[in-house]
Amino acid sequence: MQTTFTEKQLQDPAIQRSNEILRNCVHCGFCTATCPTYQVLGDELDSPRGRIYLIKDMLENSRVPDEKTVKHIDRCLSCLACMTTCPSGVHYMHLVDHAREYIEANYKRPLSDRVLRWVLAQILPYPMRFRWALIGARLGRPFRFLMPDARLRAMLDMAPKHIPPVSRNDDPQNFAAKGARKKRVALMTGCAQKALNTDINDATIRLLTRLGCEVVVAEGAGCCGALTHHMGKTRESHAAAATNIRAWTREMDGDGLDAIVINTSGCGTTVKDYGHMFRNDPLAADAARVSAMAMDISELLVQLELPEGADKGMVVAYHAACSLQHGQKIKSHPKDLLKTAGFTVLEPFDSHLCCGSAGTYNLMQPEISAKLKDRKVRTLEAKKPDVIAAGNIGCMVQIGSGTGVPVLHTVELLDWATGGPEPRALWQRVKQDVPILR
Repeated sequence: MQTTFTEKQLQDPAIQRSNEILRNCVHCGFCTATCPTYQVLGDELDSPRGRIYLIKDMLENSRVPDEKTVKHIDRCLSCLACMTTCPSGVHYMHLVDHAREYIEANYKRPLSDRVLRWVLAQILPYPMRFRWALIGARLGRPFRFLMPDARLRAMLDMAPKHIPPVSRNDDPQNFAAKGARKKRVALMTGCAQKALNTDINDATIRLLTRLGCEVVVAEGAGCCGALTHHMGKTRESHAAAATNIRAWTREMDGDGLDAIVINTSGCGTTVKDYGHMFRNDPLAADAARVSAMAMDISELLVQLELPEGADKGMVVAYHAACSLQHGQKIKSHPKDLLKTAGFTVLEPFDSHLCCGSAGTYNLMQPEISAKLKDRKVRTLEAKKPDVIAAGNIGCMVQIGSGTGVPVLHTVELLDWATGGPEPRALWQRVKQDVPILR
């Protein structure tokens, strides 16, 4: 694609990067075949190719974003399926992230949008605030019909039936390896996951220590910054990321680390991109070190050689989170690990398509998200599974809200198969947990 940025514009590193990306695009349209929003809406401007044209026009002309451009950029899931299918290697993720940052800085949204986005940015990355919000949503659900905005109704619907107790395993501490230590790893405990499902981190710690890892929950580490990053709120996202970078480099320079392990693939995609995000920052070198050491839990488990298990007689429908299969290009590891552990693993039709969760997308674009969720649930249930497995908390919540089939994190099943407790989701269907607050 030909671009016409001026020399002055190209002095901006963000414009320079977007120019490189735009020039790689050859207008082929392969991306439209795998774009979920294009399949649902059928509008060229809701395809990656259409959005690229809108972004190019907006950035080249340094213009104030108009409502039309903002609408179509907001509708993008950032599922990155277009990057998997693109034959020209267009790095759409960096381009759309820059567009969102530009929109955030130059476009004044309606008051309701500004308030909603501010509330999400102030609640979701903070586990304690999020826990209170979930309790409030549960209390407010009977009054759902009074809510005039579909986005507010989606927020009420998001609250799970059971709010788990706080896990003290998420506090900064070290967990010793069982037997001879093979690796010393830092576990990213995340933010929303600590309020929505504490079993995931607990299972991860049990499994890793059982396989010979010392697990460190680093002092000061928290939200990866992805939620605000994808809203274009660079200051907030970089502040969260910088805190993590400093926390993990202290461990790297102290007793040392062999990996930074992440069991939420949406976070993993962002942490692995810290090197790019901070490329022009004094933290650039440390950010690059962190990105190079970041691993999805499945990548580490493959290295640790999970023991082979007997046939469990259980059919698992595996949902491939977009951030894992498209963002990190990890496709076979989770399935191979589940098969090794003794589970029968099946994949749904159109497994490359997004479930519609996509961070805050299910709250910001509830109608499109609901259509994608219904499609994903139908294809998963068509496999008649005993359980559904996924590697991302957002996907788990999204899919779980549309099916009666238990939805588990892959690591919960692997922990159970190698000696851990039966996952709570398999036996606790009715019991109401009493929320424990910090």
